[in-house]
Amino acid sequence: QVQLGESGGGLVQVGGSLRLSCGASGVTFSTVIMGWFRQAPGKEREFVAAITRSGSTTNYRDSLKGRFTISRDNAKNTVYLQMNNLKPEDTAVYYCAASRGFTPNGNSRSYDYWGQGTQVTVSS
Repeated sequence: QVQLGESGGGLVQVGGSLRLSCGASGVTFSTVIMGWFRQAPGKEREFVAAITRSGSTTNYRDSLKGRFTISRDNAKNTVYLQMNNLKPEDTAVYYCAASRGFTPNGNSRSYDYWGQGTQVTVSS
């Protein structure tokens, strides 16, 4: 049984930083593409970032490039999302997801497993 668990969310002021972590179990971590998505109140879930199995290639939502960085540590079965210069519009529940597909894309239907999410709130 594949399980994903996010941590690291919380309340931060505008301009601050947070690093989210997502640990995986029940899967050979190096065989899955990992992604981060987010969902703000009243909005649809949207793609944030994704990373290939080896970590050599990443993909980002255009509007987040330069502020967010995805990385992974296959030895620790963990994927990270470093978020800098946070803005109120970054407030959302952030989900990690795992895909047995072939590309680190932004289509949520490509992802097979999902975590429960962690809340990120950016206050102004």
